[in-house]
Amino acid sequence: MESKAKALGHAIHPMLIVFPLGLLATAVVFDVVYLVAGAEQWAAISFWLIAAGIVGGLLAAIPGTIDWFAIPSNTRAKSVGLVHGVGNVVVVVLFLVSWLLRSDAGSGFEMAGAPGTLALICSFAGAGLALFTGWLGGELVERLGVSVDGGAHLDAPSSLSGKPASENAKNT
Repeated sequence: MESKAKALGHAIHPMLIVFPLGLLATAVVFDVVYLVAGAEQWAAISFWLIAAGIVGGLLAAIPGTIDWFAIPSNTRAKSVGLVHGVGNVVVVVLFLVSWLLRSDAGSGFEMAGAPGTLALICSFAGAGLALFTGWLGGELVERLGVSVDGGAHLDAPSSLSGKPASENAKNT
């Protein structure tokens, strides 16, 4: 099933998800460094990485939702996609709660200092859930063929050529 949200012949959702995954995972790594080293600058970096990761996650959700609506009903891919998408919304919410708990209550945009236990639990839980939802995303693409061009093969022409992936595929 080809993606419905494309740029230059490639699905947009898989291109965008690397940013929130990388930003949020790195925030968790820096939270661990903060816990080990005790230096608050690591927590401050996590704060801003989480903010950027939340924005990236919301942007990646748009083409992901478009693609999900294109999956035929009553298929395994539709139900796996639903769990993947809802799970990722929960990931973003967990990191949003973590970010809000870290922020200054007055402005919401200034680092308030060291994160509390609940903020850290939310970010660690979000990272754990993201591992599962990321695996589901892999299942959608690699096992269920979501976002894969029809007729894809090892010698398919470039997506920029305007040619179908295989001679049997229709150029739609």
